[in-house]
Amino acid sequence: MRSVLGAVSLTLMLGACSYLPNLGVYKLDINQGNYVTQDQVERLKVGLTRQQVKSALGTPLVADAFHANRWDYAYEFRRQGKTLEHRQFTVYFVDDKLARWEGDEMPPPPAEVARAGGGDAALDKSLSTAPKTGQTNWLEDLLKKLGWWQ
Repeated sequence: MRSVLGAVSLTLMLGACSYLPNLGVYKLDINQGNYVTQDQVERLKVGLTRQQVKSALGTPLVADAFHANRWDYAYEFRRQGKTLEHRQFTVYFVDDKLARWEGDEMPPPPAEVARAGGGDAALDKSLSTAPKTGQTNWLEDLLKKLGWWQ
C-alpha cells in the first residue's frame, strides 16, 4: 500500500512540472535559417548571377532540385518554445540570372536596430518571467506570511 501511495504521489509531483510552465524544462532561444536584412535585399538587382546573389544574401536554406530556378531563404526565431519571428524570402532565376524576388518585409540591419535602442527586448516583452521592480512572486509572498522572508 505504501509503494502504491508513493508511486501516485511521485506521479502527481512530476505531472505538476508540466502543468506549471515556470517549473518546466528550460527551453533555449533558437535561431534557424537565413537572417536576411533590408540592406541585403537592397543590394539585389535584376540580372545578377547566382554567385552574386549568394554573396549578397548568403547560401539559401532551401535549394530545391525540383525548382532549380528558385532559392528560398527562411528564418525563424523561437523563445521559450514560442515562435516570435518567421520570415520567408524567395528569389527566382531565369537563365541563371536573377529575375525577381518576393517575401516578407525584412528587418533593418542589426547595427541600425542597436542604434535605435531595439534588440531582443523589443521582440516580445510579454515573455519575460523576471519580476518587475517591487513585484514579488508567489514563493516570496508565502515565505513572508510564514515569517521566513524579510
